[in-house]
Amino acid sequence: MEDQIVRATAAGGAVRAFAAVTTELVQKAHITHGTSGVASAALGRTLTAAAMMGRMFKNERDQLTIQIKGDGPLGGIITVSDAESNVRGYVYEPQVYLPLNAAGKFDVARAVGKNGYLNVIKDMGLKEPYVGYVDLVSGEIGEDMAYYFASSEQIPTVVSLGVLVDTDENVVNAGGYIIQLMPGADESIIDFIEDKVFLADSITYMLSTGMDAEAVLDSLLGEKELVITDRLPCKYKCNCSRERMERNLISLGAKELEEMAQEQHGAEVQCHFCNTKYQFTEAELRGLI
Repeated sequence: MEDQIVRATAAGGAVRAFAAVTTELVQKAHITHGTSGVASAALGRTLTAAAMMGRMFKNERDQLTIQIKGDGPLGGIITVSDAESNVRGYVYEPQVYLPLNAAGKFDVARAVGKNGYLNVIKDMGLKEPYVGYVDLVSGEIGEDMAYYFASSEQIPTVVSLGVLVDTDENVVNAGGYIIQLMPGADESIIDFIEDKVFLADSITYMLSTGMDAEAVLDSLLGEKELVITDRLPCKYKCNCSRERMERNLISLGAKELEEMAQEQHGAEVQCHFCNTKYQFTEAELRGLI
């Protein structure tokens, strides 16, 4: 099943919804960073949320960053998405192993930590980016994202995110959905969605049965005039380049570059998102100075 995001409305526009299949991009993140199972689950959930949120933008140059910093052994998570749901991300500590939780699943909440914060930074071409900040409520990421929408954007939102990992640590499936109530939604719609989500299977189980993103939304909102408006791709894609790394080096300042040239006779710069390494000779550093 190819990675995709489906965008839809329901209940005559009172509800907007997104569903995503992100198996391939989460697997690519796992291969890129060598993540353990619980790290893949945490990073994959955050990448899936970022991919769907990217499709909420109106302008193609808009970009968002999700930062999660908890007191768990993962240390933190950073993911970035653009308006076309090209996502990239990493965890601070990719090789974390923990016992399964009481439900027999990866203990993402313990890995992330329940004490910390979640930031959403939206760069929409304005003078200053929008920054939304909330405390973590569970460390499960889906619940934390729902709390962010309710607290920072005042939009009642259901967020479900999931990653299923095999015993060899490869990703079996990954995906999620976001359901949001628009202004004016009546109580009956709210009650309907609450009941549907409460009784729904996990997103990973739905995907395991062969359901795609559209089928996931149909199972939840099909009784409320579901209208699919877009079927869109998403993928793991880094935008690093040698030119970007040059700018990063220049930002260090002439003094630090001079020290690197004298003491190290060159520099190696590695991208956090894709692990690509860029080599700069002493002469190139002096050229940057």
